[in-house]
Amino acid sequence: MSILDPQTLLAGMGPWALGGLSLMIFVESGLLFPFLPGDSLLVTAGLLHQSLGLSVALIALCAFLAAAAGDQVGFFLGHRFGRRWFRPDARVLKTAHLEQAEAFFVRHGGKALVLGRFVPVVRTFVPLAAGTSGYPYRMFVVWNLAGAFLWAVGMTVLGSLLGGLPFVADHIDLLAVGLVVVSVLPIVVTALRRSRVGRAEQRVAATTTRDEEAVGDRS
Repeated sequence: MSILDPQTLLAGMGPWALGGLSLMIFVESGLLFPFLPGDSLLVTAGLLHQSLGLSVALIALCAFLAAAAGDQVGFFLGHRFGRRWFRPDARVLKTAHLEQAEAFFVRHGGKALVLGRFVPVVRTFVPLAAGTSGYPYRMFVVWNLAGAFLWAVGMTVLGSLLGGLPFVADHIDLLAVGLVVVSVLPIVVTALRRSRVGRAEQRVAATTTRDEEAVGDRS
């Protein structure tokens, strides 16, 4: 049962599909583990809601509660522990992930808690960044609930609407793979962009060093 294949994942959970989905949404939102298929999981759950024996409304409600609760945990962890758990060379709690979320939060303010919900990795660390920065809790709750609601309901309803299209219904496997690719793509693009910037900075630093050495030799 692959964690990156939401269709196989949900089907493999059987009667525990709703609880498993809610747990994964909570973990991705609040326990600083950004590599779960949140978007694709919700869309696929909406798409397969009939075969899972679940209503769209129930899936959306549970996902909303799990996402909102997860963000609360993330905010608390940020407020209580800040950046001390993060390391540049860590596998999951990388400083770069937190810095990306902090930059996103600074750029968008409270709205980052809504917008960040639709960006993989960012949605995991933005609540933490809000807590670390000392963002007012009252404002955090408002934006947190708005973001969790729009994301959970929007993704689940989108899946249920797609399920009404004959082509989609007949090619669920392909859709699931496509959703995973789309979810992971922003992470890949960000990593490539950061790598390109890092190489450019290294070239600039190397050129500067050579110029300084050349000046030193002439003097």
